Amino acid sequence: MGSLTRTIGNSFTTSGVIKSSAIDNTTLSNVSALPAAVPTGSMVLLSTQTASGDASISFTSGITSTYKEYMFVFNNIHPATDNVNFTFNLSTDAGSNYNVTKTTTVFQAYHTESDSDTGLLYRTDIDLAQSTSYQNIIGHDVGADADQSASGTLYLFEPSSSTYVKHFISNSNSVTFGDYSFNSFYAGYANTTSAINAIDFKMSSGNIDAGTIQMFGIK
Repeated sequence: MGSLTRTIGNSFTTSGVIKSSAIDNTTLSNVSALPAAVPTGSMVLLSTQTASGDASISFTSGITSTYKEYMFVFNNIHPATDNVNFTFNLSTDAGSNYNVTKTTTVFQAYHTESDSDTGLLYRTDIDLAQSTSYQNIIGHDVGADADQSASGTLYLFEPSSSTYVKHFISNSNSVTFGDYSFNSFYAGYANTTSAINAIDFKMSSGNIDAGTIQMFGIK
């Protein structure tokens, strides 16, 4: 009995709590619901779209007051046309029009494969000042070769607010038609107090040949 007592005793902490090592199966595979106090994560995948020669990709549902922040992840966006940019615009009427007024700022760092050219620059040619045009959001002069594409993220903050403007921030890396690596930083705001409820992505010219765009809601 002494040995059995010691074995049982070793299964508990000094506070009387059973140790995880004393339980044969500590997974949650058979748990149907977690207590409210157990964190389940704050980022939820809401939608994924895969491009295949599309003129544009739009998200016209899912952007609601449920989440304060939305993150869009771009994976290997590949254009059908050489030397183009990936752009976006916003909508307040569920995608009937993509023409929200924006003011933005853009800077980039670059380095060529041949190590012959490097630099850091502010892009006055692709920023916007109270414009309804599509904003460059990922990449710079992306190439259409098999080894050229662009990837990155876009964060859109509290798009359902009816009080404040809607801020966004993006960071991306692209391989250009000249085999440059461009790390690009975009930021700005949609100058509207109306709720943003749709977003559209397209190349500055030609179709989106391939790539995926994921939309996450962040609590």
